[in-house]
Order: sequence, then structure tokens, then C-alpha cells
Amino acid sequence: MTTTLWLFIALQMMMGAFDTFYHHEGTERLAWRPGQDMELRLHGVRNLAYMLAFACLGWTMPQGGWAIALILLLAGELFITLWDFVEEDRTRHLPATERVVHTLLTLNYGVILAMLIPVLAGWAGEPSAILPVHYGIMSWFCAIAAFGVFVSGLRDLAAARRCPRLVPADPAPLAAALGPRKAVLVTGGTGFVGSRLVEALASAGHDVTVLTRDRAKALRLLGANPVHIVTSLDAIASDTPIDAIVNLAGEPISNGPWTRAKRQRIVRSRMAMTQHVVRLMQRLRHRPVVLVSGSAIGIYGLRGDESLSEDSEGRPCFSRHVCLNWERAARRAEGLGVRTVYLRTGLVLDASGGMLARMLAPFEYGLGGRFGDGRHWMSWIHRDDLVRLIVHCIARSDIGGPVNGTAPVPVTNRIFTAALGRALHRPAMLPVPAWPLRRLLGGFADELLLSGQRVLPAAAARTGFLFRYPDLDAALAAITGADKRIPTDAPLHPFVTEKGF
Repeated sequence: MTTTLWLFIALQMMMGAFDTFYHHEGTERLAWRPGQDMELRLHGVRNLAYMLAFACLGWTMPQGGWAIALILLLAGELFITLWDFVEEDRTRHLPATERVVHTLLTLNYGVILAMLIPVLAGWAGEPSAILPVHYGIMSWFCAIAAFGVFVSGLRDLAAARRCPRLVPADPAPLAAALGPRKAVLVTGGTGFVGSRLVEALASAGHDVTVLTRDRAKALRLLGANPVHIVTSLDAIASDTPIDAIVNLAGEPISNGPWTRAKRQRIVRSRMAMTQHVVRLMQRLRHRPVVLVSGSAIGIYGLRGDESLSEDSEGRPCFSRHVCLNWERAARRAEGLGVRTVYLRTGLVLDASGGMLARMLAPFEYGLGGRFGDGRHWMSWIHRDDLVRLIVHCIARSDIGGPVNGTAPVPVTNRIFTAALGRALHRPAMLPVPAWPLRRLLGGFADELLLSGQRVLPAAAARTGFLFRYPDLDAALAAITGADKRIPTDAPLHPFVTEKGF
């Protein structure tokens, strides 16, 4: 085993770790994507093969039949990798960075085999034996890598078994309340909430137009649905019939620290898009009946333990600044005679995106816990219930003004993280201290991770909206596949919040 060979093996380990953490766990979240069970099985088996190879090469000198067995193991790993490439192309669109990393991994593995196979072939000519060896730091490097791929392999195999339970519920019933066929324009239709809304509306037979900056992304996400895609509102003719507009577009708020430039993008993107929507309504010959415009419960500011409804006042903070400007921009639609709803959403729950998606991996590895002291409130809502609430706001002519998009029973962060641990059958005992979050993320951590609002859906309750997931444990069990999903045709029951709304 030469120094050059060890360098290529170490490079393979590091690139493999990057691919796993950045792509599989980070951007792609394969363990929580429906339909990826075969790819997860291949990853699991390949990782266990890597575990054996790393442990063997780092600490032993296999001879005779054991050397031949290791050659066969490496050949099998190569076959699995080729099979994995076919499966990936069949089931998902790989980002450019993942394709580059896979190419480099393949080339580097070829170099490793070209140098390693002659060594193993020489060992194969000796009498069968497993001789202990020690290559210094590389032996320990192999031990760490073997442990890592062993844990990752077991996790991938377990995730493959769970995968069939992650199939989303039929989206069509989510839009059942809308009634006869409607023409709906959705901005932000490729986003976390917007894509599910578009799927629901299209599946229910409504005419859906989606505004997006990235047509290719929209086709990948929405291609199976009969929707019309535009990259500019100017492409919509003045005589186009539009019954309702749902405005959800804006710079993501939770994908990085709130630098000065990031704050400007967050505010300006929402203001600009809402202004474009208002200008579209001004030139349409037949204006839409309703505009449902995005907002958030951050408009109430940081309010401690106070129970808040749509009539509550707010306290200054950046989140409130964003939401006030967003709602003020949308208010111009009221002057055009368009019924306007300001949808103040809380923490939207689903495995495919949002804050929960980022929490799943660490919690599944047993590394989860409360943020800070865990006493701050988290006002949450299941994504499917939020889609149903948007449809409810479109369908009900008596709904206007602010509507809180939250479930009826908000919980503290301590209760939320404990419930997530239960859903994943993992302990949630490793708290994340407040000071590193504040140091790394600044205001983002203060307002979104370490503080919150105790918000109640008073307007939704007053207008007869019924939640399918009013209970956090049931919502998390459905999202994580810990329990069967509540059927979309199951009866809904009225609820009473702590204030009796």
C-alpha cells in the first residue's frame, strides 16, 4: 500500500462524505423523498460494502482467498454504483454539483482500482490468512470512515423501508371546497407551499397559471399537472379570465443569515412581486374576485406568552417590517374592488421543505433537542391544512383581511422537539445553546429559532374552517411515516381553541 494509493483512498472518502452530507442529506434529502426506496437500498448496501473494505484495508493484509473475496467485494461495489447511476437518472433530476461529484468519484475509484487490484492479486497468491497491520494515521482514518458509512448504510436501509409510507395524500380533495372550475394564478407556484397548492388545484380540475422565473424547474416540479407556466406577468393577456390570485412569491427567509443584502432582498422581492400583481389586476378586463396574498405571523413581533389573534397589535422587529410592507403593497388591490386576504402563515410542516425538513436528519441520528431554553412558542400548521385554508379563503366570499395560517394548538419549542423525537422514535435530549445560534445567524436566530408567537386561527374558526391536523403528534406521525396518514376523505370535526374561538 503506497502513499499515493492512500492519498487517492483518502480523497475518495472525503468526496463521498461531501456527497452524502451536502447532496443526499442536505439539498436532496433522499431519506425523506417518496419513491427513492430503491436508490436508498443501493446506497445502504454500497455503504456496508465500503465499511468492510475500509476496515479490511486499514487494519489487515488479506491473503489468499481473503484477498480474492476483497477483489469480488470491490467489483460488486462497482456494479452497485453503475446500477445506482441508472436508478438516479430514472427517478430524479440530479443537480449539476452532484453530477460533477459523481464523475469525480467514478474517475478516482478507477484510479484506486488500477493501483489496488495488482496489490491484492499479489496477496491472493499467498496462503489464505488475515494478517494484522497498522498504517498509522491512515488506519485510524479508515476506522472513522468505516464507522461513518456503517451508520449511514443502516440509516439508508431503514429509510428505504419507510419510503412507501411517505407517499403524499391525494391532492385533489385539498381543493374540494373551491367548487366549480376556476381560473387561478399562483405566484411562487414552485415553492414549498405553492407547489402543493398548484398540485391540488390542477388535480381538482381547475385552470392554473404559475408564475416562475425558472421554467425548467417548474416543468420538473409541475410537469405531471396540466398547468400553464409563464415567466412574466406581462405574458398574461388583458382578456385572460382569472378568478383568483394567490401571491406567495418572495426571497426565502430561512436559508441563511440575515445580512444587510439578504434583508433587502427579502423585503424588495415581496414588494416588487405584489406591485406587479396589482398592476396586472389594473389592466385585466375582468378583475379577479379575490387576492390571497402571503404574509406571516412575524407581523405580531416577539410577544412572549401572549395569545394572539388577527386583531392583536404588533411589536417592532424585522419580521414585522417585512410583513407590514408586504400587506401594505397588497392593500392596493382593495381599492380595485378585489377582496383581499392577508395569509399570515406560521411554521409550515412537511418533510419536503421548510424548517422541519432541516430538523429531520439530526433528530433521526439522535442529535436533536430544544433550541435555547425551549420556552418560546411555535405556531405551526400542516402543509396540507394550509393549502386547504388557502382554498377556503378563495371560496368564502365573506373572508377578507388578515387570516392566521396556524393550527389551533400552538406549542413551545420544548414540546415541539419532544414530539418530533417521539415521531422518529429517537431521544431529543441534545439542546442547541442560544449563543452559537446568535453568533452564527444573528437576527435570524433571534426571531425565528429562539423566539416566536403564540398565534390562534381565530378568523379560520369563525368562518367554519376545520383542520385535518389540529394535533401536533398526529401531524408529525403522518409526515414522518410513523403512522398511517389521515385519509383525505375522513370526516373533519370542529375544534375549540384555548380562547374558545
